[in-house]
Amino acid sequence: MLKIGLLGYGKMGKEIDRLAETQGIDIVWRISSKNLEDRNIETIKEADVVIEFTRPEAAFDNVKACLEAGVPVISGTTGWAEELEKAKEICQSNGGALLWASNFSIGVNLFFALNRYLSSMMGNRPEYAASLSETHHIHKLDAPSGTAISLVQDLIAHISRLNSYKLVETGGNETVPDDTVPVTAHRLNEVPGTHQINWQSSVDEITIEHRAKSREGFAMGAITAAKWIAGKRGVFDMGDVLQIK
Repeated sequence: MLKIGLLGYGKMGKEIDRLAETQGIDIVWRISSKNLEDRNIETIKEADVVIEFTRPEAAFDNVKACLEAGVPVISGTTGWAEELEKAKEICQSNGGALLWASNFSIGVNLFFALNRYLSSMMGNRPEYAASLSETHHIHKLDAPSGTAISLVQDLIAHISRLNSYKLVETGGNETVPDDTVPVTAHRLNEVPGTHQINWQSSVDEITIEHRAKSREGFAMGAITAAKWIAGKRGVFDMGDVLQIK
């Protein structure tokens, strides 16, 4: 049975814990801000894989501790992109294993691939202008979400006329330059996550959307990634797990 340690015991950690028994995994420890003193090499090494869902300001130290302990780590914390590159370097220099994803939902990762495919076709269609909208629960700390940033970065990578994105006010009339993708971030009740990409021309519009129904899809994706990474070395993403690029 795969032994998993949970770094972070908020909504995602508890959802993974709930699903653990049915997925043939053993949760050997649970560490949150309430017992952070237990985050030491000896405890970390009790796990075959660590799943980390915490806060942006804590993510780097958490991931670093796992890599230094020689334990593969799955991280789903967003909002720490600048330090993520340092974590990848530590992973490589230690011969460890790190998988970070802005979203672990299998459906969202298929949506990522769909977005890349549609973007590749829109590269030669300057009559269409792209925009992105995301909606999450009111407890979400970062805006735009990590998933939204991943989506818009894929747009920019595939379309030469786009160079950047800008977070714009919900319901506002703000205009952005032609080379900039407007992104709106909504925070509403307990919405687990909705992402919509709109392509609009003067005569029609095309919209693709992913709408999560619960956190279970995110938790199942993280468990799938943890099973996959056990025994591996390197820096990975969900595209590696699902064999989609």
